[in-house]
Amino acid sequence: MKKKIAMRHAKPEDTGIIFEFIKELAEYEKLLHEVTTTEEQLKKTLFSTEYAKVLIAEYEGETAGIALYFHSYSTFLGKPGIYLEDLFVKEQFRGNGIGRALLKKLANICLENDFGRLEWSVLDWNKPAVDFYESLEAKSQNEWIKYRVDGESLKELAEN
Repeated sequence: MKKKIAMRHAKPEDTGIIFEFIKELAEYEKLLHEVTTTEEQLKKTLFSTEYAKVLIAEYEGETAGIALYFHSYSTFLGKPGIYLEDLFVKEQFRGNGIGRALLKKLANICLENDFGRLEWSVLDWNKPAVDFYESLEAKSQNEWIKYRVDGESLKELAEN
């Protein structure tokens, strides 16, 4: 018998669950020390200002995975898109099609809204994720170098 995967958009009362997933993802990526957000901050930015949205996947009634995303824009296409910031499935639920179901839902949101693309980043050492994405025929964008300014560098850029 096929196991049931349910998908829904997060509500404010899911903030604690989202926060736990963020910390689990950060731990997996060896970046837990960089997590400075709080549940209060998440609730504000996800539900009051809606800077991002979260899909929650449940497997047999248990919260199993999340996809946190926001809208991007392509000047070349002249269309919005979706940037997937975080995709995380709890270890005990991996291999059950949950990651694929989350990406499929995001792809459907793109098509329903005439968006031009769905994109994301993955750490180069995360071979299981790279293999998974390539199995979906996702194409890596190796010609692009990602840059970031944050913390003190962000303050210095703004001031100087």
